[in-house]
Amino acid sequence: MKRDYVILLFLTFGALVLPKLIGNEYYLTVFIFIGIHAILAIGLNLLMGYAGQISLGHAAFYAMGAYFSGVLTANYAWNPWAAAVVAMIATALVALIVGIPTLKLEGHYLAMATLGIGIIIQKLIEEFSGITGGNNGLTNIPSLDIGGFELNTDLRYYYFVLVVLLVLTALSIHLIHSRVGRACRAIHSSRLAANIMGVDVQKMKVRMFMLSAVFASISGSLYAHYQLYMDPSTFGFGFSVELVVMTVLGGLGSVWGGILGASIINLLSEFITEFTEYGPVIYGFILVTMVLFIPDGLAGLAGRVGSLFPDGKREKGASA
Repeated sequence: MKRDYVILLFLTFGALVLPKLIGNEYYLTVFIFIGIHAILAIGLNLLMGYAGQISLGHAAFYAMGAYFSGVLTANYAWNPWAAAVVAMIATALVALIVGIPTLKLEGHYLAMATLGIGIIIQKLIEEFSGITGGNNGLTNIPSLDIGGFELNTDLRYYYFVLVVLLVLTALSIHLIHSRVGRACRAIHSSRLAANIMGVDVQKMKVRMFMLSAVFASISGSLYAHYQLYMDPSTFGFGFSVELVVMTVLGGLGSVWGGILGASIINLLSEFITEFTEYGPVIYGFILVTMVLFIPDGLAGLAGRVGSLFPDGKREKGASA
């Protein structure tokens, strides 16, 4: 746990000085999206990497956060912060309602059920066009402000997203090292063993599903008030797959996996803009490769490489 907080400290320092180093506002936008997607990936990692429950429709909860915040502020003049809170509560309730029956399933049945949730939410957004704007998109979403200080520049929004990401990362670190985190790891390893140890498996899975959905809702609200416009195409099955790739690539069962995976996939997207039609093929190839050859992801690979050199004294002795 102490090591995780040391890494978080270095990450904070690096992220604070990053805008000074890049000197390019376009790349600042890329890093804003890395932060937003990292929050999503961390939440999904809590569900998949720790509780062992797959979700192929997590873009649905991302969409709910974005559209609840966007619709309430653009159409009904709500305060953006109040709208974001309502979005979190509504998303958590939907996750609870669909999670109770869905999480009784396992394997590919669970994957298909979560995929169905994503499709349903996207279709509802398209059909209720009088409220959501449908395929024409939702406009006039206001930007966020803090006590009159408007977050209307990329630099301001970058630092705001950074603060949210760091807070949620710290909370995740605390969670995975707590009794709840140990219970989730027990469920992932063996449901039977977890039951014997007194863990209410079904209740714990639903709770982690809800928490993961809340992370997605926060990301959605951040996205809505940054873009100030959105349409349903952003929240389709393709993005759900991309999100799973981020999580698996970074490393399941590692809080840093979400940040690492989101960073790599977003930066990779900038280099394959001319081949966007092949995006699903590229991400699919990455996913299959990681599952076959590096199942614990890049974070796990880094951990294994680091374990080869446990301390400086051994390195010195070996070289002598």
